Amino acid sequence: MKKIKSILSQFTFLSFLGNRYLLVTIGFLVWMLFLDNYSYLEHRVLNKEIDELQDNIDYYETEIKKDSIRIKKLKNPDQIEKYAREKYYMKRENEDIYIIEFEGEEKQEQNDF
Repeated sequence: MKKIKSILSQFTFLSFLGNRYLLVTIGFLVWMLFLDNYSYLEHRVLNKEIDELQDNIDYYETEIKKDSIRIKKLKNPDQIEKYAREKYYMKRENEDIYIIEFEGEEKQEQNDF
């Protein structure tokens, strides 16, 4: 104990280390922030995962809405025919279909339905 007091008296900026309440408080904070199972670092990782999962939920909810709109449209026979003609290049009897593709243009998928 005398060695600690002699060191603290030599270095005045270390005098706060003599206060045991401060040492306990610092130890508690270090434990809670870095070492505990519910530490700040662990919460940051979990919050990041929650944000990613929430983004996935939002994406899939919008996709479900789009698909439900497509399903409602495809209940109409005229829309089924239109979709089959555009997507699968189906045709009626005695009808010719000409597909014109330009160079440098990529095929675009239609998401109108």
